[in-house]
Amino acid sequence: MNTESSVYTIVYAMILVVIVAVLLAVVNQGLKSRQEANARLDQQKQMLVALNQDYSNSDPAVLYQKLVVDTLLSEGERANIIMFEVENQTKYVLRLHGQGLWGGIGGYMALNDDKNTVFGINFNHEGETPGLGGEIVTEKFRSQFFGKHIKDVQGNLRSIAVLKEGKMADEGQEQVDAWAGATITSTGVSEMLASNLQEYSEFLNDGHKECYKSPICEKKKQDCCQTKAGTECCKAEKACHQCKCENCDDCKDCCAGGCEQCCNNGCKDCKCCDKGKKCCDNKNNDKE
Repeated sequence: MNTESSVYTIVYAMILVVIVAVLLAVVNQGLKSRQEANARLDQQKQMLVALNQDYSNSDPAVLYQKLVVDTLLSEGERANIIMFEVENQTKYVLRLHGQGLWGGIGGYMALNDDKNTVFGINFNHEGETPGLGGEIVTEKFRSQFFGKHIKDVQGNLRSIAVLKEGKMADEGQEQVDAWAGATITSTGVSEMLASNLQEYSEFLNDGHKECYKSPICEKKKQDCCQTKAGTECCKAEKACHQCKCENCDDCKDCCAGGCEQCCNNGCKDCKCCDKGKKCCDNKNNDKE
């Protein structure tokens, strides 16, 4: 073959391209598991930051596994809501995703067991301007959200507004200060919170349910009650499902002896035992 001909040049280039492509594909496939592991570890680190956990002197993967309880909702392989137990308290971490000035923004929000109070939050971005929009990742910006509420006093989901100094959020909605000079990015964060929390509204608004399945309680081999004080693990299944007491064990003791004991013990709320309530009502009527 004439090495100086155009045909030789084209064939040579095509062969070279094919060889390089095959090598890149092999390398990419060989590194795929490592890339996925690194991406998973990065997500775990971000969630630990949202949970206010310092992993600088420990293995973040080990710390994550120690705290995580269960994945409650997932989208493909990407978890949207993950349940943790931090210092014997339930925390829910919600994944966030939105749009900033120059690209995507995201993060994780950690809520207390009441599904209302912000325990911690973490943000990330693809390419926001350093010193301006890029400052959403700083503790100074993030710490404003700690202790804020995503619902109003009536329990309606309202999110948290990110506003310029001097501007006021809608009535019943809490707010934090936008980063000076980063209006579009701050607006992006505000819109991200509002839209994402609406996506989770079914999960966030189920606090009115008396009982629901809790991995933490299952781990303790106990049932779970949703009370005014939050989530409680209870030993007595009947008491848990029928009581609204803050302490299910007290309710169990009240109802354990049936109708008569419920009345004789003078329990404040005999509704924990349907027969007991009827019994007490009848006794009260007799007294009158």
